[in-house]
Amino acid sequence: MPRRLTLYGRSYCHLCEDMAAALRNLEETLDFSFSVVDVDADPGLEARFGELVPVLTDAEGREICHYFLDLAALKGRLAVK
Repeated sequence: MPRRLTLYGRSYCHLCEDMAAALRNLEETLDFSFSVVDVDADPGLEARFGELVPVLTDAEGREICHYFLDLAALKGRLAVK
């Protein structure tokens, strides 16, 4: 069963689009799936993340990386069961 990740971002954010594209290219190979959450749709998330997007988190909500995809951090987190 693939591990579930969450990408917090904004619709007008080019860094968010870049990270989503990179994750799409890796999800089958690294056996994970992800959903994208628009932080601007929720005032609590907007306050939490501010300009710190994109942010990639694991299923427990722990940050893996932000701004740019950190492939080593992603692989490390996925290796932990």
